Amino acid sequence: MKKIDFLNYRDINYKYKKEYINIFSNFLDSGWYVLGNNVKKFEKEYAVFSETKYCVGVASGLDALILCLKALDIGQGDEVIVPSNTYIASWLAITQVGAKPIPVEPKIDSYNLNPVLIENVITKNTKAVMVVNLYGQSAELSEIDKICKSKHIFLIEDNAQAQGAKYKGISTGSFGIINATSFYPGKNLGALGDAGAITTNNKDLYEKVKTLRNYGSKIKYINEIKGINSRLDELQAGFLSLKLLDLKKQNNYRKLCSKKYFEILNSESQIILPIIDKYCSSVYHIYLIRTKKRDELQKYLNLFSIQTMIHYPVPPHLQSAYNDLGYVKGDFSIAEEIANTALSLPMGGHLSLSDIEFVGKKIIDFFNKDTK
Repeated sequence: MKKIDFLNYRDINYKYKKEYINIFSNFLDSGWYVLGNNVKKFEKEYAVFSETKYCVGVASGLDALILCLKALDIGQGDEVIVPSNTYIASWLAITQVGAKPIPVEPKIDSYNLNPVLIENVITKNTKAVMVVNLYGQSAELSEIDKICKSKHIFLIEDNAQAQGAKYKGISTGSFGIINATSFYPGKNLGALGDAGAITTNNKDLYEKVKTLRNYGSKIKYINEIKGINSRLDELQAGFLSLKLLDLKKQNNYRKLCSKKYFEILNSESQIILPIIDKYCSSVYHIYLIRTKKRDELQKYLNLFSIQTMIHYPVPPHLQSAYNDLGYVKGDFSIAEEIANTALSLPMGGHLSLSDIEFVGKKIIDFFNKDTK
């Protein structure tokens, strides 16, 4: 029986093997291994892709978020509004700089931050909204940006899952005053290790982040501010430049896979399929369905060597890491509902459309079996 992997790094990357070897050879021959021409080249290319003036490559997506906050001088005593339904990295960045995450529930249909609820939690200590374009779909960025501007607070995008998505025809990762992304291997644009980037149209923030990522130094051994070491790896930058050329094609294939899933699963009333909000687009980093029979369905699919995942089984407010915030079960019921019912199906370029069809039909078989 063929195994249907949720994600297969080898299959995703093996087609680039010859190009990777050539990039490595040129990298080795250059004798310049940190912040060289590969990083500069990729930063320019990713800024163009993101429809921003500037891009700064850093070591990881989490570092990108932390540096965004540091660049805005957000720290002790400040509050940052963040989705209750997100990967914990969004929260970790906020607490790493000494600020407090203020959770806001998502919309139950799109899973992204609900703009209507934001103003209810803004206080004199609120410095920013960190919006997450979750599962590949853009949030309602223009609406959230209007709120931020009216309240004189910053908008930051966590765009790690939505590289190539758009809102009202404009690229995600360009709406915030400063924005972060991750190139973890499983992302739509994935490196062969950890990597991340920051995008912005603000020159002052661009210069500050460049300094912060490099020990707070523009000139070697001259440190203007207290920085960190978080530089995009020169070799990974070369790999990312290569894969960026293919990203639009890969995103379009994900959309084709999502269409195939929809055609097969749309008739099953016990499944909630992804809904794309008006003006939003999705690059389907994750194809997430919801069902009250999630655990049983996952076990059934495993019988046929179909690998699925749960994004995310425990929402941040219920993680022991955030016991100090005092949240209890029921405080953010929508995030908890998603956590209890969500199942992520295999998605990506390592799969054929026949693989997608096989998965879809097995899901239908499960519910048909269950009703007999």
